[in-house]
Amino acid sequence: MYNILTTDGSAKRAEFKTVHGTVQTPVFMNVGTIAAIKGAVATTDLQEIGTQIELSNTYHLHVRPGDEVVKKLGGLHKFMVWDKPILTDSGGFQVFSLSTLRKIKEEGVYFNSHVDGRKIFMGPEESMTIQSNLASTLAMAFDECPPHPATREYMQNSVDRTTRWLVRCKNKMRELNSLPDTINKEQMLFGINQGGTFSDIRIEHAKTISELELDGYALGGLAVGESHGEMYDIIEKTVPYLPKNKPTYLMGVGTPSNILEAVGRGIDFFDCVYPSRNGRHGHVYTNRGKMNLFNAQFETDNEPIEEGCKCPACRTYSRAYIRHLLKAKEMLGMRLCVLHNLYFYNHIMEEIRNAIDEHKYEQFKQNKLEGFKELGGN
Repeated sequence: MYNILTTDGSAKRAEFKTVHGTVQTPVFMNVGTIAAIKGAVATTDLQEIGTQIELSNTYHLHVRPGDEVVKKLGGLHKFMVWDKPILTDSGGFQVFSLSTLRKIKEEGVYFNSHVDGRKIFMGPEESMTIQSNLASTLAMAFDECPPHPATREYMQNSVDRTTRWLVRCKNKMRELNSLPDTINKEQMLFGINQGGTFSDIRIEHAKTISELELDGYALGGLAVGESHGEMYDIIEKTVPYLPKNKPTYLMGVGTPSNILEAVGRGIDFFDCVYPSRNGRHGHVYTNRGKMNLFNAQFETDNEPIEEGCKCPACRTYSRAYIRHLLKAKEMLGMRLCVLHNLYFYNHIMEEIRNAIDEHKYEQFKQNKLEGFKELGGN
């Protein structure tokens, strides 16, 4: 159940109730692709840094260790020891981005595993079955992820197929949730809006999928090469045509600046690998902008990554020490940077929610964006 508590312009402050707990939105989902966040981050760490919801990947967990293995072990929550909500993406993005040899047909997609090359088939029913086996809180519909750029004709055909697949996903989930051996019989389904940068295709698709009365709606196929301006324009034009009483999710986005702009255009859910990926390379986020701890200027810098930050890294360690660990390729260096970045993202979402509650979002956003510029932006 999705309940909007207040609005400030197009920004929404809401609660999303699930079988695994209530999510306060806007929210950033911490990305644990294979049921773990890269950088030696445990689920106990996620609890400490204020993570509300974790995201794992259907395709990767299907390939290894196998979704049926996870089901035998009691589902993803028990497997990774996490009692809060989990969203699983459908595997569609990975099928279309990792595999160069693939055949798209009406029934689904034939492709080769990136791990061992074995042939795999995945369609709407297979994706829903895998996600049911994983027993996530929120499942994403299986969609085609069209290339960018794509012709108008290709995009329209792709979107039409995604709509047909979405109906099959909904029907399959209804069936799976009624089976006696299904672990999570209250698994929710989010549909995905596609259409690239063709705003009229996006809008028509949003209208069509809204009629299916799903649990939530995502915007997919953005942050794939278009400009930030184009992305913001598509969000602004499309979101008004999605149901007001359901959460909206911007898939794979993004930087702190992207998130601030998208919240102001009505987005509730975000996910992105940036905080963990950048952290593993010594790039850390601060309210003054992004900082590269490999830089020589930090060699004798005894300050924390960010003064006043309450993350596990900043409470205890200096920039100089973390830089030393990174230079020495010690895993602790990566871990501390990832923990800081995830804390930063989780904390900025808390600040965003507070600003909307106080009806001061626009000023808050401008102040944050201005602050990021000091070190070159976030």
